[in-house]
Amino acid sequence: MNTKSAASATPRFDAVDALRGLAMVWMTVFHFSFDLNQFAYIKQNFYHDPVWTWQRTLIVSLFLFCAGLGQAIAVAQGQSWQRFWRRWAQVLGCALLVSAGSWWMYPKSFIYFGVLHGMAVLLIIARLTVGWGGRRLWWLGGLALLAPWVASPALQTFASAQVVDVFNSPQLNWLGLITRLPVTEDYVPLLPWLGVMWWGVAAGSWLSSHSEKRLSWPVPAPLKPLATLGRWSLSYYMLHQPVMIGALMAVGWLLQR
Repeated sequence: MNTKSAASATPRFDAVDALRGLAMVWMTVFHFSFDLNQFAYIKQNFYHDPVWTWQRTLIVSLFLFCAGLGQAIAVAQGQSWQRFWRRWAQVLGCALLVSAGSWWMYPKSFIYFGVLHGMAVLLIIARLTVGWGGRRLWWLGGLALLAPWVASPALQTFASAQVVDVFNSPQLNWLGLITRLPVTEDYVPLLPWLGVMWWGVAAGSWLSSHSEKRLSWPVPAPLKPLATLGRWSLSYYMLHQPVMIGALMAVGWLLQR
């Protein structure tokens, strides 16, 4: 079912927005659990326990897939570069705010290339490559996903220690060609995540080229709030953690009285 955006005459697709909204809800549950752990209400290892590390991987994958999907649909609808850059500037601005906020909370492991930083770079690549065709992007996406798994042993085997250190440094580790994970609270490098974005673009291109009916899948009434949430994903992303952390701090203060 199509809905009109207040800011544009181009249609919105509830199914796509609901998928993005689902990612937001899952992310909220994950982050709330992380915050409970930080405030010592639960005891979990979010950095090594597969229950949590795999959830993070799936949540980020869903986010970036939706971003690629949305970019392909926007291009198919004739979105101008001016409108793209306006939205891109919002993403970049929020990424810088995340860096500043995380530096205040975690000065030794602040976020310098997390999901919003990665998305700012990946959105430009997605926009420039939408016209490459779905089949090519499926293949290129698969290669991008495999690239870090090939690069890491290759660097360790064939490259000098100095070269390895360069790729592991903050100046280049955003590429994802690393042999060790950096110390940071969130890390979404170009590779392998470009592969997920490209798969989203490929899916969006295929859906757009066949029929809008494929994108206009009606969302059941109980899931309508997910579609609404999905339309405000960036605002919600920026607000949900300060609200939850503030609430937990208030609870802690009340319990200590």
